[in-house]
Amino acid sequence: MRKLDGENLLVASHNTGKIEEIANLLEPFGMNVVSARDHDLPEPEETGITFVENARLKAHAAAQATGLPALSDDSGIEVDALNGAPGVYTADWAETPDGRDFVMAMTKLWSELERVGAPLPRTARFRSTLVLAWPDGQDAVFEGKIEGQCVWPMRGEQGHGYDPMFQPDGYHITLGEMNRWEKNKISHRADAFEKFVKACF
Repeated sequence: MRKLDGENLLVASHNTGKIEEIANLLEPFGMNVVSARDHDLPEPEETGITFVENARLKAHAAAQATGLPALSDDSGIEVDALNGAPGVYTADWAETPDGRDFVMAMTKLWSELERVGAPLPRTARFRSTLVLAWPDGQDAVFEGKIEGQCVWPMRGEQGHGYDPMFQPDGYHITLGEMNRWEKNKISHRADAFEKFVKACF
């Protein structure tokens, strides 16, 4: 596996919560993490129908535009009773004319579960697909997940996205109730990151 050399890594995201989470995970490795936002890069249209397709789109666009190795994450929640929805469309469920509203998205998700009469526990998982792309067109893919269930009402102010309605297996609190250090030990992104770090550092 090709190793990361140099000190700069671009995170191909405009999502502040995701950028902070990735920067925290990379802190021990002395990497200087910059974001797509820092470089005023446009957000490429996510036209893929899988997490890996969308992550590849974002990573390669950023690497080509900046000449830096670029790390992209595409992630989402898959709910078993909804046949894996929202899945790759997790962020789309939160879109409004004024930006993303994840309280609305979580409410919609729970309403769908109620509508189909999903039995308890309402099992689900978060998936994270990391793609590291180099300016020469090479890339590497790392996938992670965390299993759990959807709960209601929402609980916790930590994290981002759907964290306040996701309770990981083996825990009585949601990701939204965990501090970032606790979450970063067990999250889907941490799982993918562990594979990325073993391969690239």
